Amino acid sequence: MEHSLSHILKFGIKYKKNAVLNVLFNIFYAFFNVLSILIFIPTLGILFNTEEKIYSKPDFNSIGDLKTYIEELLSFYLTQLETQSGPEAALLFIVLASAVIFFFKNLFRYLALYALSFLRTGMVKDIQDALYIKSLSLSLNYFNNNNKGDLIARMTSDVKEVEGSIINSLEALAREPLTIVFVLISMFAISTHLTLFVFVFLPITGFIISSLGKRLKATSLEAQKETGVFLSFLEQSLTSLKIIKAFNADSGFSATFKASTARFRKLMNAVLQRKGLAAPMSEFLGVMVVLTVLWYGGKLVLQGDDQLSPQEFLGYIGLFYTIINPVKNITTINYNIKKGKASAERIVEILHEQNKIEDGPENSIPAFQSQIQFKKVHFSYETDLVLNDLSFDLKKGETLALVGQSGGGKSTIGHLICRFYDVNSGAISIDNVNIKNYTKRTLREQIGVVTQEPLLFNDSVANNIALGQAENYSKEEIIQAAKVANAHEFITQLPMQYETNIGDTGGKLSGGQKQRLAIARAVLKNAPILLLDEATSALDTNSEKLVQEALNRLMKEKTAIVIAHRLSTIANADQIAVIDQGKIVEHGNHQQLISKKGVYYNLVELQNIGDA
Repeated sequence: MEHSLSHILKFGIKYKKNAVLNVLFNIFYAFFNVLSILIFIPTLGILFNTEEKIYSKPDFNSIGDLKTYIEELLSFYLTQLETQSGPEAALLFIVLASAVIFFFKNLFRYLALYALSFLRTGMVKDIQDALYIKSLSLSLNYFNNNNKGDLIARMTSDVKEVEGSIINSLEALAREPLTIVFVLISMFAISTHLTLFVFVFLPITGFIISSLGKRLKATSLEAQKETGVFLSFLEQSLTSLKIIKAFNADSGFSATFKASTARFRKLMNAVLQRKGLAAPMSEFLGVMVVLTVLWYGGKLVLQGDDQLSPQEFLGYIGLFYTIINPVKNITTINYNIKKGKASAERIVEILHEQNKIEDGPENSIPAFQSQIQFKKVHFSYETDLVLNDLSFDLKKGETLALVGQSGGGKSTIGHLICRFYDVNSGAISIDNVNIKNYTKRTLREQIGVVTQEPLLFNDSVANNIALGQAENYSKEEIIQAAKVANAHEFITQLPMQYETNIGDTGGKLSGGQKQRLAIARAVLKNAPILLLDEATSALDTNSEKLVQEALNRLMKEKTAIVIAHRLSTIANADQIAVIDQGKIVEHGNHQQLISKKGVYYNLVELQNIGDA
C-alpha cells in the first residue's frame, strides 16, 4: 500500500507551495472553528445570569494560567460593557464578535480549498501525462498481451478514482487532525476529568468503523479491472462496426457487453454498500458517545465536583459535536484510501512497466553510406519461430521486394528494422553498425513507413502529413510533399483544403486518398530508408495507378524494402526475396527468378490467372 501511495504522492512534490498554504490556512480555519464554539460560553453566562462579574483587569502570571487569564479578561470587558450599557450591549458585542469569527473561519476554509485546487488538478494532469507518455514508450509486445481498453480505463476511471479517493483526502488529512487538536486542547481546558472519560469511547468507535472496510480494496480492484474489460470491448466494437453490422453480430456483441456491465454492477454494489454503511454507522456510534458524555458530564455539573459551570458544559457539548465530524471524516478517509489504493496500484503498475527494447548509447547516425544487413536473424513473437536464420544484404539505393504467402514473416522484417521488436539472435546492422547501438528515436528518424492500411488521425490534412511535427515544416513543404504523392489535386477540392478535418481514421476520404496522404507523410519526412508494407494491395486499379506513381517518385534515390502483394508492382526491384516459413527460399531479380520456374514463378502464374 505504502509503495503505490508514495509513488502517487510524489506527483504532488512540485506543488508543495500549495500544500504548505493549504496547511497554513487550515490551521487558521481550525482555530476559528473552535473559537466559534467557545465564544458562546460567555453568551450563555449572560443569558442565564451566571457569568462571573470581574471589576478589575486580571494580571497574566504564567502559561499554566492562560485559560483562567483569558476567561477573566473577557469577563472583565463584558462586566465593564454590561455596567456601562446594560446586558443587551454585552450580548450584542458577543454576537458581533461571533459574526467576525465565523467570517474568518469560512474565509480560511475557502482559501485552504483554493490552494488545494492547484495541487489537485496539477497532480491529475501530471499523472495522466505520465501515463500517456509511458504508453507511447511501451513496446508493441506489451499491447499484444494487454487490452488497450484496460490502459484507457487506467488513464480515465482509475485516475478519477485516485483524484476522488486519495487526492481529495489530502484536504481532510490537513484539516481534520488540526481541528481535533484544537478541540481537544479546549476540551481539556474546560474539563480534564470529562475529556479523559471521552477518550475511553472514541478508540472503540474508530475500531468498529474501520473494521467495515477490510474487503473494500479487493472489490474496488476487481471493479476497475472489469471497467478495463468493457472499455476494451467497446473500443474493439466501434473500430469494427462495419463487420459487426455486415454479419448481423450486433446481438451477440450486445450480450457480451451486457454481461461485462452486469459483473461491474454487482462489484460496484458491494463497494457502494460497504462505503454507504460507514456514514450511518459512524453517526449512530457518535450519537451514542454524545449521549454518554451528556449523561456523565451532566452528573458532574449537578454534583458540582468538577467545578464545571452549566455554560461551560453546554460549550463542551458543542465542542464535542465539533470533533465528531472530523473523526468521522478521518474514518471515511480510511475507506476512501482503501478504495483508491486499488486504482493507485493499477496506475503505478503501468508507470513501472519496463520496455525490454532498450535504447542504445548512440543518439546520432552518420549519413547512410553502404548497406543494410540481416545476419542469421532468428525471431519469435511467443514460442513459434517466425524468422529462422534469415540473412541478406541491401545496398544503398537498391530496392528489395519481399514476397510470399501470408504469415511467412515479411511484415516482421519491417518491424525488426524499426525495432518495434528485438531479434532473439543474430543481428541487423546499418553500415556495419548494429541497430541496437542507436536510440530508438535516432534509428526511426532514418526510416519512412507506408503501411497497407494508412493510419490517419482525426485532424487536419496538413497535420496528418506533418504528423505531430507541424512546427518543423512550412506550409510550402507540406504542399510540395502532397504534390509528389499525387494528393494535392484532391486536397484542393476539400472544403478547407489543407485545413480540412478528415475525421476519425480518415473516414471522410477514400482508400486511395488516404494512402496518398500516408505517402505524402513519408515524402515530407525524407528518410533515406523506406519501408513499404503492401501499400497498394487494397486499392482499385485507378487508385493503384496514382499511388504507384507517387511511390515511384518517393523511392527515387532511396533504399527501400517493399512488402509486395501484387507482384506486377515489383518487377523492377533490384532484389526479390521469396519468404516461406521465416526463410528465404529464393533470391534474385525478377528475370532470374522467372527463369528458375520455382516458387516465385508459380506465384506470378497464379496471380496472372487470378487477374485474368
